[in-house]
Amino acid sequence: MENLLHATKLHVDKVIMKLGKKNAKAVSEMRQKIWSNMQKDHPDRELIDPFPIPLVIIGSKYDIFQDFDSEKRKVICKTLRFVAHYYGASLMFTSKSEALLLKIRGVINQLAFGIDKSKSTCVDQNKPLFVTAGLDSLSQIGSPPVPDNDIGKLHAHSPMELWKKVYEKLFPPKSINTLKDVKDPARDPQYAESEVDEMRIQKDQELEQYKRSSSKSWKQMELDS
Repeated sequence: MENLLHATKLHVDKVIMKLGKKNAKAVSEMRQKIWSNMQKDHPDRELIDPFPIPLVIIGSKYDIFQDFDSEKRKVICKTLRFVAHYYGASLMFTSKSEALLLKIRGVINQLAFGIDKSKSTCVDQNKPLFVTAGLDSLSQIGSPPVPDNDIGKLHAHSPMELWKKVYEKLFPPKSINTLKDVKDPARDPQYAESEVDEMRIQKDQELEQYKRSSSKSWKQMELDS
């Protein structure tokens, strides 16, 4: 998913850049429409980065997934919900079940023909997930499934990277980089750039604030068991 999203976004960004040179108004309207799924007063508007085109993340083979260990299902479901919400995407699980396939068709029809989107959601990890773009929230998703005292030990530059590191604790990537830790060049005085460094400091502060604020809210929240 990560590789596909990265490759797709690079391609779409190039297309939008070319379009912008010919029709800047169309690009402006496209960017405004991206935010149409998110309510203006949604508490997460400043924390997400919607994909430049409508996006649907589909978890297929639910008939196999439902037999996974409960802890693995929880980590996968929460992580996918975070990724989908961050990118302003719809998220749904499906299988050969006709009922689930009908839900998929409904979402595709909504994207293709502008039909009103479904307001129904299902975020129960013991059932097929179904969350339409803009209807989830970070408070409902909850914390990355890792003990509170471990969250500060994970070195990440963004909430997305933080969730990825938590996910990889349970599902290690297949291709492991055997190189030893290399000093972060972004912090090397040799490559100092005042404007870039200021932005980097700001992003680091935002991440720490996300960790702290999330930790407080997570403890007050009744998380999935």
